[in-house]
Amino acid sequence: MNIRKLIVRMAEENPTWGQARVAAELSVKLGIYVSPRTVRAYWPPEPDRRGPRRTSSQRWRTFVRNHAQSIVACDFLVVVTARFRTLYVFLLMEVGTRRIVHCNVTAHPTAEWTLQQFREAIPSDHLYRFLIRDRDSIFSTEVDEQLKAFGLRVLRTPARAPQANAYCERLVGTVRRECLDFMIPLSEKQLRTILAEWVTHYNQGRPHLSLGPGIPEPAEMLLAPQPHRRHFSAKDCKVVARAVLGGLHHEYRWERIAA
Repeated sequence: MNIRKLIVRMAEENPTWGQARVAAELSVKLGIYVSPRTVRAYWPPEPDRRGPRRTSSQRWRTFVRNHAQSIVACDFLVVVTARFRTLYVFLLMEVGTRRIVHCNVTAHPTAEWTLQQFREAIPSDHLYRFLIRDRDSIFSTEVDEQLKAFGLRVLRTPARAPQANAYCERLVGTVRRECLDFMIPLSEKQLRTILAEWVTHYNQGRPHLSLGPGIPEPAEMLLAPQPHRRHFSAKDCKVVARAVLGGLHHEYRWERIAA
């Protein structure tokens, strides 16, 4: 396998990916360990291509890091359809694993609808202790009281301080940059379909730099690199790609060549 050609292939097939993302895909999924600097050396020339932006630091990041495995965060995302209809996307994520726990769409985000999303997403035997949310009026006092009954302590972010919910804010930005900026839904049903496919990719196929890099819930066992070797390589294997969202993204893996 020619690593230079593979880097160029990934860059050309995934126009939204940066050099760090390609390096993470190579290491986590294919066992080819290269640094973003190495990827940059073989990057196809394109002056407008940029890597992903860093998440801004949080004032209470120590608390979040110490309790990340027991924290969930939520937020709303506004989407306008091709027919200029405004829809609202509810996102709920685990901070520790970066896994999207729940995603749903509505045209009327009432407090009752929002509470129902928590009922569907959070199991009765959950281990979560805290929920981070902003001060949106959708989250009424009734919603907070019900969440306390779930065993969750609601942490409202300060006014005009989106960095306090930086993980979920970053997730909202990722949804836009990697999905909705390139796909304009025609209806609520189509938006729900698009997001369902992207969420599966985000949880089971997309490497996350903050995890090592790693994947929140790998869908399949990955071929591990051989001991004492920098790169995994096998003469009886080839790299295959699976298109996501019609080819907007691709997931790569090794596949054994039929004899």
